[in-house]
Amino acid sequence: MPVYLLCAYCEIVMPRKTFEIAVADLTQAIGLLVRRVRAAAASHELSLTEGAVMKRLATDGPATTAELARAENMKPQSMGSTIAALAEMGMIARKPHPTDGRQVNIELTAKGAAVRKSTRDAKRAWLTNAVARLNARERKTLFAAGEIIKRLAEK
Repeated sequence: MPVYLLCAYCEIVMPRKTFEIAVADLTQAIGLLVRRVRAAAASHELSLTEGAVMKRLATDGPATTAELARAENMKPQSMGSTIAALAEMGMIARKPHPTDGRQVNIELTAKGAAVRKSTRDAKRAWLTNAVARLNARERKTLFAAGEIIKRLAEK
């Protein structure tokens, strides 16, 4: 006997398998969208972790390797490798910590800020052009779904 589930969004009763398939389809669609947006800015070839570190430095300011590792739920050694790669590319600089001479602060360089802006602009341009090709009803639905997805992610 099939198990049924009330789909609050659809206001219908769906077989569990159909609901699970719909969730899987949503997961795949979001993943594809993320990959396409990332591909729009692929010329900079930053890893997800490198991009996350640059965003954190741009948003929160200088931080130590340990602080960045905690913020990204990584081991300090792994973060050290990420920091080394970003430093080699000229995206970040190491500066003495203002109050603790044993520590080093990591900060975004002008080049890092410019690459971050260029990457963000390329992603937004691609998504803006893609959304512009939708009709008004589809855009309204997409933006409403965006709000729902944001709520899900914040829980």
